[in-house]
Amino acid sequence: MARVSLAQVSRRFGTTAAIESISFEVPDGQFWVLVGPSGCGKSTILRVIAGLDSATAGSVYIGDRQVNQVPARLRDVAMVFQNYALYPHMSVADNLAFGLRMRGGKPAQIQPQIATVASALNIAHLLDRKPGQLSGGQQQRVALGRAIVRQPQVFLLDEPLSNLDAQLRDETRAELKQLHQRFGITTLYVTHDQVEAMTLADQIVVLNQGKIQQIGDPHILYRQPANQMVATFVGNPPMNILPARYDGTAFQIGDQLLPCPLPLQTALKHHTKPAINLGIRPEHLKIVAAEANFDLIATVTVVEPLGREVLVRADITAAADPITVQVWTTPNTKVRLGDRLRLQLDFAHLFGFDPVTGKNLLLA
Repeated sequence: MARVSLAQVSRRFGTTAAIESISFEVPDGQFWVLVGPSGCGKSTILRVIAGLDSATAGSVYIGDRQVNQVPARLRDVAMVFQNYALYPHMSVADNLAFGLRMRGGKPAQIQPQIATVASALNIAHLLDRKPGQLSGGQQQRVALGRAIVRQPQVFLLDEPLSNLDAQLRDETRAELKQLHQRFGITTLYVTHDQVEAMTLADQIVVLNQGKIQQIGDPHILYRQPANQMVATFVGNPPMNILPARYDGTAFQIGDQLLPCPLPLQTALKHHTKPAINLGIRPEHLKIVAAEANFDLIATVTVVEPLGREVLVRADITAAADPITVQVWTTPNTKVRLGDRLRLQLDFAHLFGFDPVTGKNLLLA
């Protein structure tokens, strides 16, 4: 096992930059997750680390060794792809053993390793089958096992669960976490799934348009996003963004006026422009009764019962398009289409973003 370091790594295709000036270091044994919208450069970073693609600029290190010029087969990394890439004519046992045999492993050494990994992944009963005889979840376990059995220095996973159904994905995600705790292999994991990122990662790297937006543990990214892109990408459902006008004492949101509390006025004292984007997560909006104090009024457009909770979508009227907000509530709260909701905001969890740069205006 080894740390992985990228120093000002870029990859360009002609004049197009897939990734630009990427720098981070994954400590030995940690599990890092790369997230971001499609085309942001997540998979390109994995391919550059694996040696399947070359860096146009910058340096890639595995341990203390710079590997820019080292062929992929000599980097001692294992990669699991979205489509599993199993050998269809080989049995599960032969698929698991393939990498070890290619490295000159002897049968007496290979068999115990296969048995250990197969047991850990609950595929010991499948060793004689071919990939075509397996379910998607079983194929995924075999692909993971083939990578793990080599005991590589680095484990690279490119959306390995995306082809699984929701329940199986949840189960396998938990198994992945247990496997990492057991084997401790330095891991980089690419996903677009918010739950996977938040539950698996020691640290999350948020990317957009080939550049790093923020690196941090899941709680920091959720509670202290560096900018509006991170705020809306991390979390499901995403943070509500309310375009507003600010005069130093109050926010104009659509056709409604929201007084700004004094502590928030102080935090925004350096923001002298009238335009501001307010951000608040659905759990920090509360539907209140007619007699209670409220901050905003919105009209219900969609009600999504989700069992334990209900997600309500509602519109705040504005001169142009309505401003849509999402609110969590309980099944006991009776909400119907067309209802006018009285909403309270938790100002302790209200964010302010620059509409042009996206910067979080409340970060010191």
